[in-house]
Amino acid sequence: MEVKTEGDNLPAATTVVKDVPSVQIKVLFFAKARDITGLNELSMEVSSGSTTQDCLNKVVAKFPSLDEIRHCIVLALNEEYTTESAVVKEKDELAIIPPISGG
Repeated sequence: MEVKTEGDNLPAATTVVKDVPSVQIKVLFFAKARDITGLNELSMEVSSGSTTQDCLNKVVAKFPSLDEIRHCIVLALNEEYTTESAVVKEKDELAIIPPISGG
Protein backbone atom coordinates (compact mmCIF):
# COMPACT_ATOMS: atom_id res chain seq x y z
CA MET A 1 0.00 0.00 0.00
CA GLU A 2 1.41 3.42 -1.03
CA VAL A 3 0.99 6.30 1.38
CA LYS A 4 0.91 9.83 -0.01
CA THR A 5 1.92 12.74 2.09
CA GLU A 6 0.73 16.31 1.81
CA GLY A 7 3.93 17.38 0.00
CA ASP A 8 3.47 14.83 -2.80
CA ASN A 9 1.19 17.15 -4.76
CA LEU A 10 3.53 20.12 -4.65
CA PRO A 11 5.42 21.16 -7.80
CA ALA A 12 9.10 20.35 -8.09
CA ALA A 13 11.45 22.58 -6.15
CA THR A 14 12.09 25.92 -7.74
CA THR A 15 15.00 28.24 -7.26
CA VAL A 16 14.07 31.28 -5.24
CA VAL A 17 15.93 34.42 -6.22
CA LYS A 18 16.02 36.89 -3.41
CA ASP A 19 15.82 40.56 -4.22
CA VAL A 20 19.33 41.95 -4.50
CA PRO A 21 19.54 45.34 -2.81
CA SER A 22 20.21 48.15 -5.24
CA VAL A 23 21.38 51.74 -5.14
CA GLN A 24 20.43 54.71 -7.28
CA ILE A 25 23.28 56.72 -8.79
CA LYS A 26 23.57 59.60 -11.22
CA VAL A 27 25.90 59.29 -14.21
CA LEU A 28 27.21 62.56 -15.66
CA PHE A 29 28.45 62.77 -19.24
CA PHE A 30 31.03 65.27 -20.46
CA ALA A 31 32.46 66.27 -23.86
CA LYS A 32 32.43 63.39 -26.38
CA ALA A 33 30.52 61.12 -23.97
CA ARG A 34 27.75 63.73 -23.89
CA ASP A 35 27.83 63.94 -27.69
CA ILE A 36 27.55 60.15 -28.04
CA THR A 37 24.73 59.69 -25.53
CA GLY A 38 22.90 62.92 -26.19
CA LEU A 39 22.55 63.28 -22.41
CA ASN A 40 24.06 65.45 -19.70
CA GLU A 41 23.10 62.97 -17.01
CA LEU A 42 21.32 59.68 -16.42
CA SER A 43 19.80 58.17 -13.28
CA MET A 44 20.67 54.52 -13.01
CA GLU A 45 19.92 51.69 -10.60
CA VAL A 46 22.74 49.24 -9.92
CA SER A 47 23.21 46.35 -7.53
CA SER A 48 24.51 47.22 -4.10
CA GLY A 49 28.27 46.65 -4.02
CA SER A 50 28.73 47.55 -7.70
CA THR A 51 32.03 49.12 -8.70
CA THR A 52 32.46 52.07 -11.00
CA GLN A 53 33.57 49.55 -13.63
CA ASP A 54 30.28 47.65 -13.23
CA CYS A 55 28.43 50.93 -13.70
CA LEU A 56 30.51 51.82 -16.74
CA ASN A 57 29.80 48.39 -18.24
CA LYS A 58 26.08 49.00 -17.77
CA VAL A 59 26.31 52.44 -19.40
CA VAL A 60 28.30 51.07 -22.35
CA ALA A 61 25.70 48.30 -22.78
CA LYS A 62 23.04 51.02 -23.03
CA PHE A 63 25.17 53.21 -25.32
CA PRO A 64 27.49 50.86 -27.30
CA SER A 65 29.14 53.77 -29.13
CA LEU A 66 30.83 54.75 -25.86
CA ASP A 67 33.06 51.72 -26.28
CA GLU A 68 35.09 53.67 -28.87
CA ILE A 69 36.29 56.11 -26.17
CA ARG A 70 36.26 53.75 -23.20
CA HIS A 71 40.04 53.21 -23.27
CA CYS A 72 40.77 56.91 -22.74
CA ILE A 73 38.10 58.12 -20.33
CA VAL A 74 38.64 59.17 -16.74
CA LEU A 75 36.07 58.45 -14.03
CA ALA A 76 35.20 60.73 -11.14
CA LEU A 77 33.07 59.68 -8.19
CA ASN A 78 31.46 62.53 -6.28
CA GLU A 79 33.75 65.09 -7.93
CA GLU A 80 36.99 63.22 -7.22
CA TYR A 81 38.95 61.17 -9.71
CA THR A 82 38.61 57.47 -8.98
CA THR A 83 39.53 54.00 -10.16
CA GLU A 84 37.27 51.41 -11.76
CA SER A 85 37.38 49.36 -8.55
CA ALA A 86 35.70 51.97 -6.32
CA VAL A 87 32.33 50.86 -4.94
CA VAL A 88 29.38 53.17 -5.56
CA LYS A 89 26.85 54.03 -2.88
CA GLU A 90 23.31 55.41 -2.83
CA LYS A 91 23.03 58.83 -4.54
CA ASP A 92 26.65 58.87 -5.74
CA GLU A 93 27.53 60.82 -8.88
CA LEU A 94 29.73 59.05 -11.43
CA ALA A 95 31.23 61.32 -14.06
CA ILE A 96 32.45 59.96 -17.38
CA ILE A 97 35.13 62.32 -18.62
CA PRO A 98 36.75 61.75 -22.00
CA PRO A 99 39.87 63.66 -23.02
CA ILE A 100 39.05 67.17 -24.08
CA SER A 101 40.71 68.59 -27.16
CA GLY A 102 40.71 72.06 -28.52
CA GLY A 103 42.77 75.13 -28.53
